[in-house]
Amino acid sequence: MRTDLAVIGAGPAGLAAALAADRRGLRVALIDAAPEPGGQFYRQPAAGLRAQRPRVLHHRWRTWARLRDRLATSSVRVLGEHHVWCVERTPDGPAVHALLGPEQEKSVEVRATAVLLATGGYETVLPFPGWTLPGVVTAGGAQAMLKGGLVVPGRTAVVAGTGPLLLPVAAGLAAASVRVAALVESADPGRLPRHAGALAGKLPEGAGYAARLLRHRVPFLARHTVVRAHGDHRLTGVTVAALDAHGRVRPGTERRLPCDTLAVSHGMLPHTDLAESLGCRLDGLTVAVDAEQRTDVPGVWAAGEATGIGGAALALAEGHIAGRSIAARLRGTVPDPGAWAPAARARARLRGSAAALDAVYAPPAHWTDRVTDDTVVCRCEEVTAGEVRAGLALGAGDVRTVKLLTRAGMGWCQGRMCEPAVTGLAGCEPAPSRRPFARPVPLGVLAEQHEQQTERGPS
Repeated sequence: MRTDLAVIGAGPAGLAAALAADRRGLRVALIDAAPEPGGQFYRQPAAGLRAQRPRVLHHRWRTWARLRDRLATSSVRVLGEHHVWCVERTPDGPAVHALLGPEQEKSVEVRATAVLLATGGYETVLPFPGWTLPGVVTAGGAQAMLKGGLVVPGRTAVVAGTGPLLLPVAAGLAAASVRVAALVESADPGRLPRHAGALAGKLPEGAGYAARLLRHRVPFLARHTVVRAHGDHRLTGVTVAALDAHGRVRPGTERRLPCDTLAVSHGMLPHTDLAESLGCRLDGLTVAVDAEQRTDVPGVWAAGEATGIGGAALALAEGHIAGRSIAARLRGTVPDPGAWAPAARARARLRGSAAALDAVYAPPAHWTDRVTDDTVVCRCEEVTAGEVRAGLALGAGDVRTVKLLTRAGMGWCQGRMCEPAVTGLAGCEPAPSRRPFARPVPLGVLAEQHEQQTERGPS
């Protein structure tokens, strides 16, 4: 199909951009891997579950309701269960290639004049002994089960790691009658007042979650970490310990908490695979954009977590700005920044909040000290920390060399899960990894693409 704008990702940023562009007369295709729009933040239970009060699982439900209603009355073409694996630059504009449906065996192409990358982010989980046991899930995964499936991962949970995501996850589980044995935060919340100005808009939200946790009598263990998960065939408990000011475990503070679920997260990373394959410039680990959310590749915009982890409100502001910019540029006019001044002010404020949260919620500096040699680091290839360290002893000085020596990062996820851990063990600075495709692609699809390009001839 052909459209003016292809929006990849139907979360807050993608929804805001699609609606802003549609309102200004563009033909818009909103492409997402999920069956329904909303993204992780606005994930909805399947219609067949007949949820009576889905709003109780959500923060800022009214915002979602407005977006949903506007989308229903718009001309935006929603393409659900379209798993984008590549965006190709052609003389006629970007060509979006997506695998269809749950089987992902057939690929379709959406050609557009412009594309917006609203690809979101993904969770980071740093390894520790026992983290591969059944019953250990990501915090976002536990939240997705609750929001999308109306199910809980277990009866007794520990929520652990670092970052603001832990609060809503713990509160949501407690509200769903899960006994939350503890919220284990490795950072020191005492640092929050240092950033009171930047976090003024966020503190009431955090206070609301804290009040809900107090109401459910959830113990809060600040400057603590999970040092080991226990169990033979599935999780039976975790050992937690206090951390000193340098991020090292304080001897004698270990204690065991029985549980059948551990929801763990150590922050988020931006999805930049599509941006990298298009040749977009990155700023560290994020897609670099200008004041209009334009990348340095003509016809390509980016918004939301791909340009920096900052939450739904920031993604909405960035998406709105991008949608208005794209509409003006495709009409051949110079955008008027004054037209989106409120969104720009919100963007500046929320980016400041995100930077402050990053400064407070950082993983402990010495987390690698607690990773034993027999701890699996790369789950796809079953590479242990000991094998990674052996590779380093052979002279590997970067993640790529470790990968060649150990196969860490060569599996199904192509390093998306294990690369932060390998980077930490290797003592390297985090860096983007260029991948030719954003997801695994059947060989038959690649062969078909090759045949079609051969028939069309050189571009």
